[in-house]
Amino acid sequence: MADKQPVAEFAPAKINLTLHVTGQRPDGYHLLDSLVVFADVGDRLTIAPSDTPVLTVTGPRAEGVPGDASNLALRAAALTGTTVRIALDKHLPAAAGIGGGSSDAAAVLRAISRLSGRGLPDDTVRLGADVAVCLSARAARMQGVGEVVTPVADLPPLHAVLVNPGVEVATPACFARLTTRANPPMPDPLPRWSGPADLIGWLATMRNDLEPPACRIAPVIADLLATLRGDPACRLARMSGSGATCFALTDTAEHAQALAARLSRPEWWVQPTRLS
Repeated sequence: MADKQPVAEFAPAKINLTLHVTGQRPDGYHLLDSLVVFADVGDRLTIAPSDTPVLTVTGPRAEGVPGDASNLALRAAALTGTTVRIALDKHLPAAAGIGGGSSDAAAVLRAISRLSGRGLPDDTVRLGADVAVCLSARAARMQGVGEVVTPVADLPPLHAVLVNPGVEVATPACFARLTTRANPPMPDPLPRWSGPADLIGWLATMRNDLEPPACRIAPVIADLLATLRGDPACRLARMSGSGATCFALTDTAEHAQALAARLSRPEWWVQPTRLS
């Protein structure tokens, strides 16, 4: 692999359109049922063979990102037994409920697979619940503790605005504040949606069970959601993952861009996007 050219990979933001917490295993891990899609915004990585593990982090969201072995990108490479040099161009906020670190790790695993000719690893749970779904970076239903990933074909694309109000919410704290851990899952099988409006109408009947505890931990999330829901361009607003990033779904790309402009704040991360 030493003579291989560097490989570039895109690590898109992961968005939980729904996130139902359906139970808790005896070992403490929570059971999930989530409809996951991916945005056209994300981090960019370049991976090359190396004699020693190396990670460099640049980009507009590089501040505070660990550059040592605790970084999921390096941990993903170590999982394969491969030493690589990783250049991470960071555009996604950290600890934001959009799988930035997990998507970076999945991008590293895809790159090493391309460099080595080996398949992708079967077990990524030790890297976190979101890495398995991020490996394919396509619309999917994620169940279990994240290890059960079922592709969702023909999901209508959605226009959206992603907004992070500049706060971090720890995932364990959200789970700890759940009032109920055995909530109803999504229907099985999932419906087939005739178009974006049909999908948005159905999503409105679903939930993110971590949204209420996240709002109690960081009330700014509740304020943000109220702002999104009060905008005439917003068809549905919800938090992604354990927060604090929220999304607003709109009818068109132009509506998303205009909404993003109205939401612009110095302390907020705001991105119009297409979810697919």
